[in-house]
Amino acid sequence: TVLIPEIDSALNVEILNPLSLDLNVMRQSLMFAGLENIAYNQNRRNADVKFYEFGKTYHMMEEGYKENQHLQLLVNGKVLAENWNTTSDKANYFFVKEKVEHILARLGITKLKSETISTHGFSEGLMYKFKKKRLVCFGKLDKKLCKAFGVKSDVYAADFDWDLILELAGYTKIKYQEVSKFPEVRRDLSLLVDKSVTFDELSKIAKQTDNKILKSVNLFDVYEGDKLPEGKKSYALSFTMADETKTLTDKYIDKVMEKLIKSLADKAGAELR
Repeated sequence: TVLIPEIDSALNVEILNPLSLDLNVMRQSLMFAGLENIAYNQNRRNADVKFYEFGKTYHMMEEGYKENQHLQLLVNGKVLAENWNTTSDKANYFFVKEKVEHILARLGITKLKSETISTHGFSEGLMYKFKKKRLVCFGKLDKKLCKAFGVKSDVYAADFDWDLILELAGYTKIKYQEVSKFPEVRRDLSLLVDKSVTFDELSKIAKQTDNKILKSVNLFDVYEGDKLPEGKKSYALSFTMADETKTLTDKYIDKVMEKLIKSLADKAGAELR
């Protein structure tokens, strides 16, 4: 059974004196070992786990052996331990996305292209690319893949090409600046969009429309139900704005929001609810 289509047996690096037939090739992915670890913990009633691993993968290419360093993140179960004053949500796509973007931001790697994926062992997720090279894939692992290792619950993962990331980080200059003395301003919009429209698309449109004072775009609610027109969903977005040189006026903020609303309508068909 092919669990990850991108793993090609023709690219296997064979071991000359293997301990067994099950261990006769070098690994092409860290994913299998990670899932074995999750299954091992679940079988011992440790259902809430967060793993990371630095490891190498091996491929036999036309030009010879290829060895790559990867960083893998795996999350299963609840994000936080139970506590009297907090509720712990289960791991989800956005938890992993936050960790991925935090790692990249700390290394000064920004301005990446993204595309949705349902490959590399993921049933749904995103791939971040730099000049057509895959930097990281992350999202929800395919249930068939998890089931093959005895893992019945949802697993969220990220797989970084660490060699490429370190190469990019070496060319990146990280700049620091003082925290602004002027307050940030938040504005919210509730938008009706086609089900095919992603938050990532809306975020890109917003940042292309205004890259001067718009600091971040956040998705804080999604609704799909029979109260909406067929084929539609509702996104609630927050827009955080700030200027390092002055306090923003309501008049100026309103103009920026009008531009954003028009741009989102023209480019993504978004309607205000």
